[in-house]
Amino acid sequence: MHVEVVGRGPPLVLLHGWAMHGGVFAPLVERMQAKRTLHIVDLPGHGGSRDCDVPLMLESATKAILDVVPVAPWCGWSLGGLLALHAANTQPQRVPALTMLCATPKFVRSDDWPQGMPVEVFRSFADGLRDDWRGTLERFIALEAFGSDHARDELRMLQQDLFARGEPAPHVLADGLSLLENSDLRASLQTLEVPSLWLAGRRDRLVDPRAMEQASSATANARHAQVEHAGHAPFLTHADVVARHLLDFLEDIHA
Repeated sequence: MHVEVVGRGPPLVLLHGWAMHGGVFAPLVERMQAKRTLHIVDLPGHGGSRDCDVPLMLESATKAILDVVPVAPWCGWSLGGLLALHAANTQPQRVPALTMLCATPKFVRSDDWPQGMPVEVFRSFADGLRDDWRGTLERFIALEAFGSDHARDELRMLQQDLFARGEPAPHVLADGLSLLENSDLRASLQTLEVPSLWLAGRRDRLVDPRAMEQASSATANARHAQVEHAGHAPFLTHADVVARHLLDFLEDIHA
């Protein structure tokens, strides 16, 4: 498991989203490293952890991450948010605070969760992985950038980052989609003990900011905020705003 450690001050763990790697957080790291020691994780099968044989599943992946990072708040973006929420709920003594960055406890739409993405979207990506996985990744990151006021810049940065640490293991891409499609952690909101920040991009087309607001309202000791004009990766186009929200939250709760 590859973990890059940068900065000084109290620790903070960063978890990236599907098909990416920790390098995607570079603009956020630049703005936070003077005040936080950042533990930037490459998830199993991604980036520097490409050869890690830990399954990309909630229990196994969170355990593996806990084994290589100190006691610290976790910030999970997109897919990384599922892992962060699971860790904070099951190991609050190790994860004393949580930030969900453009992430929800359930990504797929259902009758009682209308703000999710249609399941057909995830299945079309799964089908695409079999036929043209590189093209599928390009389509996915285009969707991540769509909606942002700086969509062209965001897409360019995501494209540059995508293979910057090598290609992700193809079977892990399928595992990640399955995790996104099948996970439902809404019940954990009722038992989450640690303070949490739910930070949305107002123009996010993958994770509806209304779903994040609803999730935060169901969670004790939670706050919700959104980055205006931002899409699914606000730390790329609005890094100053995201850093300020994170630092203010962590300072307020003395974490």
